[in-house]
Amino acid sequence: MKNAELYETHVKTVNLKSAVAFYKSLGLELAYFLEERRVAFFFLGDSDKKQQMLGVWEVNEHEFVRSHFAFKVTLEQLLGIPTFLDAKGIALSPSFGLDASQPVVHAWMPAACYYFSDFDGNSLEYLALLDQEPKPELGVLHLSEWEKDFQ
Repeated sequence: MKNAELYETHVKTVNLKSAVAFYKSLGLELAYFLEERRVAFFFLGDSDKKQQMLGVWEVNEHEFVRSHFAFKVTLEQLLGIPTFLDAKGIALSPSFGLDASQPVVHAWMPAACYYFSDFDGNSLEYLALLDQEPKPELGVLHLSEWEKDFQ
């Protein structure tokens, strides 16, 4: 269905206790923990609205497959991500051949992003949609380069 929204996504871990601590450190609210199934669910955004969830499933090492997902934030929030993650001992990751000194912009969307990983090596991203028109011909570039085109 075209107008469906993503309600939940899932990621795997080899250590559920550590994963729960990690996602709680990002400010996610633990919604439900099923010890017998080795899964934890977190609400994303306003937990009163229960609009989105993240499921974290513990698997053994031979079942583990890395994945990727993004958290949508405002541009103002995105600009604070380096400080936020650094305070938690989480390093930003270079992406698309660019260093993590500033957000990278996917010009086809357009969206500004920071990438990082959880302790299992899952690729995580904070993403802010930008108000300008897409410019796919620019590829991926740092935010400061993107902004030069709109000054």
